[in-house]
Amino acid sequence: MTRTIAEKRAAFRELHKQGCFILPNPWDVGSARFLQGLGFPALATSSAGFAWTTGHADNGITLEMALAHIHDIVQATDLPVNADFENGFAADAAGVGDNVRRAIRTGVAGISIEDSTAHAEQPLFPIEAAVERLRAARQAIDETGSGALLVGRAENFFVGRPDLADAVARIEAYADAGADCLYAPGISKPEEIAAVVAAAGGKPVNLLIGSNSALTMAQIEGLGIRRVSIGGGLARAAWGGFMQAATALAQGRLDGFGEQANGKQLNAFFRSFGEDPVWT
Repeated sequence: MTRTIAEKRAAFRELHKQGCFILPNPWDVGSARFLQGLGFPALATSSAGFAWTTGHADNGITLEMALAHIHDIVQATDLPVNADFENGFAADAAGVGDNVRRAIRTGVAGISIEDSTAHAEQPLFPIEAAVERLRAARQAIDETGSGALLVGRAENFFVGRPDLADAVARIEAYADAGADCLYAPGISKPEEIAAVVAAAGGKPVNLLIGSNSALTMAQIEGLGIRRVSIGGGLARAAWGGFMQAATALAQGRLDGFGEQANGKQLNAFFRSFGEDPVWT
């Protein structure tokens, strides 16, 4: 790798100042390096994508597993990496702050903190508690002097509480609490996107596009979005191909392999990674 962690973090901040960029989500070292080879400017981890590689459901991995995975992705490429850090792996603000300090030591350029509790009966932290947790993350990042970005996530649409007014109130509160970038995964309608962008008060907003969308990048940028992440979308696409082939085999059929990648091309790419890691 040729760029230092400090250089990656500075480059990541610059990406958020204007325009709109795609922030794809690898699930392992190989997919991270392949995405770098395609010319993307930055990457983001996917908690779901990684969890599935370990045989766990999303939100089923431990803090130690998450930190090890984030470190592996950071070390794998020259690109800045935004960490999907779930809800900070702690129920209280102090715990979130402590865990964010540990995440910063992996070399990440950004950290996303969700306001979800992972409890079905009360899937979101009360907004006051969520703000306190985000402020703890902000303080932890500032104390490291790392310059890493903090992303505040309002999970309403992801946890079965698609209340736009509440999501907007949370986005406003998280922006005031020190989030550098705001994110309400699950919104998709132009009016929803516009409302979240307005609530962010001029701070960058991340839009999740995890499956085929009728929106174009030009339209998304026109709505004021600064970055588009894919979440578990790429991992699901990979799993889809695997599941199709495996299911066919289980049925005694040999016709389920679909459009396979070329093994010789993949070998050539990974052999040359670090020298001329461009996919052609």
